[in-house]
Amino acid sequence: MALKTIPIEEPEEPPSSCHLTICPPLTSAASPARFPALSRAKSFRNRHFPSSTIDEWNDWRWQLRNRITTVDQLEKIITLTDSERQALQRHDSTLPFAITPYYASLVAKDDCQDPIRRAVVPVINELMVSPGEAHDPLGEDSHTPVPGLVHRYPDRALFLTTDYCSNYCRYCTRSRMVGRSQDTTAIKARWEKAFVYIEQHREIRDVLLSGGDPLTLPDEMLEYLLNRLRGIDHIELIRIGTKVPAVLPQRITGRLTRMLKRYHPLWISIHAMHPAEQTKEMKKACERLADAGIPLGSQTVLLAGINDNVPTMKKLMQGLVRMRVKPYYLYQCDPITGSAHFRTTVAKGLEIYEGLRGHTTGYAVPTYVIDAPGGGGKIPLLPETCLGRDGNDVLLRNYEGNIYRYPDAS
Repeated sequence: MALKTIPIEEPEEPPSSCHLTICPPLTSAASPARFPALSRAKSFRNRHFPSSTIDEWNDWRWQLRNRITTVDQLEKIITLTDSERQALQRHDSTLPFAITPYYASLVAKDDCQDPIRRAVVPVINELMVSPGEAHDPLGEDSHTPVPGLVHRYPDRALFLTTDYCSNYCRYCTRSRMVGRSQDTTAIKARWEKAFVYIEQHREIRDVLLSGGDPLTLPDEMLEYLLNRLRGIDHIELIRIGTKVPAVLPQRITGRLTRMLKRYHPLWISIHAMHPAEQTKEMKKACERLADAGIPLGSQTVLLAGINDNVPTMKKLMQGLVRMRVKPYYLYQCDPITGSAHFRTTVAKGLEIYEGLRGHTTGYAVPTYVIDAPGGGGKIPLLPETCLGRDGNDVLLRNYEGNIYRYPDAS
């Protein structure tokens, strides 16, 4: 491995300019969502944000304005290791650091192996380059005909709506581009080029809104985007990829869900990482989206030391089903630069898949995939269940390892 030294732009918009992009000021017309207050979150708020009210805590814009973004802020919350401190003090990472107060309340103070902490607090390992890693491992840039639009599959397009996330996951596939400063004018100018491309390519019937996180956009900007896409007659399906229900559940307000209902068929894919995220707040956020008639799926990245065992993954997937979220994809971690400490073997992923299939409801079993490096798309990975033929019979292996014969049609 070798240390990477990568010159980058100024990371992340400063809090003072937050209102330009995603944080309109709180007005009396927009009351915060009511959420159950976990005792852990309540004690965290009292300890670290004593002057804040429960209404402020429950307001997503307050959460964004008060994100933890510096070493000084973070070391008041957790006991930093040397590796964490060194990583935070370096300025050659391609990915900014930020955690909402809500998500920070889930981080273990003294356990550096805590799954939530490992996912959002940088360590020195992410500054190391390993063989096979790349800034754009999926080859998205080579399938980008206009800025912010990836057209890799024949009938669908990936629309990168914003470069902003409420929290920055350290294993982010798009660490090369998220967290850069952009104002509203620049975003909308980029969107217009994407709209024109989509209008000109009638083979596109499905648009996935991603980023960054689309649900960090204000309601007005998000509705403009949805309305504009709904005005294109060959667009049949709109999907939103987001981690907001897990990291910023306060964003799922009644006003937001009422707006989203106007743009069906609309689907939402939720990034879910670990059972520790499955709080009452996340459950409430998912229920609000489901009650708005939005089908919910999940996408989970397989991460070494975080969720790479059958009990953890089973608990995560079963918890999602209880929240009315269908587990959709289990991703092998993409080989982004500095991700070696997060990546497992493919054999581990297949072991986990086998530990789920047949051992829990099929609704709780995601498809295990590798998003092929270089732009090959998602390739499903399955253990060997079809063992071949014996005469006219197909030989099959079930989840218990038993062999069965199926009389195949001649």
